[in-house]
Amino acid sequence: MNIQYVQGDCIFTRINKLTKQYEYLTENIDTDVIIVGGGVTGAILGYYFNKNNINAVILEKSRIAHGSTSITTSLLQYELDSNAMMLKSYTSIDKIIRSYELGIKALDEIEEFIDKYGNTCDFKKVDSFLYTAKDIEKKELEEEYKVRNEAGLPVEFIEKGNNPFSFDVKAGVLSKGGGAKFDPYRFTHNLLKVSCEKGLRVYENTEVVGVNYSENGVTVETIYGHKVKGKIVIVATGYNTELFTKRAFGTKSTTFNIATRPINNIEDIYNGVNVRDNEVPYNYIRTTGDNRIIIGGEDINFLPDIFNEELCSKSYYKLEQRLKNLFPKLSIEIEYKYCGAFASTQDNLGFLGKDPKNSKLWYCLGYGANGILFAMLGGIMLSKLYLGEVDEDLKLFKVDRFDS
Repeated sequence: MNIQYVQGDCIFTRINKLTKQYEYLTENIDTDVIIVGGGVTGAILGYYFNKNNINAVILEKSRIAHGSTSITTSLLQYELDSNAMMLKSYTSIDKIIRSYELGIKALDEIEEFIDKYGNTCDFKKVDSFLYTAKDIEKKELEEEYKVRNEAGLPVEFIEKGNNPFSFDVKAGVLSKGGGAKFDPYRFTHNLLKVSCEKGLRVYENTEVVGVNYSENGVTVETIYGHKVKGKIVIVATGYNTELFTKRAFGTKSTTFNIATRPINNIEDIYNGVNVRDNEVPYNYIRTTGDNRIIIGGEDINFLPDIFNEELCSKSYYKLEQRLKNLFPKLSIEIEYKYCGAFASTQDNLGFLGKDPKNSKLWYCLGYGANGILFAMLGGIMLSKLYLGEVDEDLKLFKVDRFDS
């Protein structure tokens, strides 16, 4: 079944002109590492493998950065989808704290890339704010603050008496410098530009339709019959993994986003932090470099045919009303509406590493709200793994960690 994972007017592919059009594969080629997927995850992998002088090729079935990358809000934060105490039944507090620390490491890695190659993607390091407007949830936020504070993370507890925001806050955790935001489309293209100048090969409109493993490596066949031979293949296809495995990686839902037109007086009301509420499902808000607000959430169960007008309209309407209720003094007009698949896991972490039954099949699947940060960690750790260096933190993201 050809499932549609993205739909609507995605802001980042609408406001940006096409940076570069890549060739499609027209011959058989050899490489060491075959990366399947040309979104932000594939681009990150390509960058790190290329940086470590490993010969790699990226194969994208449609257009670069037009799949799930186009619908991500790129609201980056080290925290996970669920609070620490909610995750205790699936993992340990120590592992949760370590994942927070790794999230910060990934944020620093992005900033390092930006500092070295230029800020072409409106990157900005910001504070991250998790809050509730319900008295009944105040204790939960106090516990989250305590976990982070005792771990030495720079956090501040916010309540009514010290609330710097214009909207109602009963309790909140403000992570100082704990987040960032950027344009994922432009970030992806800049990663590829840097890497291609140093030898990375990228092919779009080159769908992989077959994969065959041998004692010496792996061969993938593309839609027009051309083949790529390599030593390993890395799946960076997001939620579309059926060609490579029958393993169920996460629970899919559909998340919705809307983006406003630029707002003149936005800084008078909104001070630019990344905001997430404590609802289930939660809503999240960020601003853009041209003074828009993007709000997302209103997740529903994923079905192959969920992209129907009635369901989408209801979710978009809820997001718009929530935004207007939060910021009644702003003149809000919605310009873009879009939705797509989102996958969550029990411990809120993605999957990085080798298939437990096939050493030539690797995964870099950034499931959860921290997908881009997990991809950064995947780029770092998987490129090292290829060179024989095993990072202990890979255990957090083991592909078979939920197997009974």
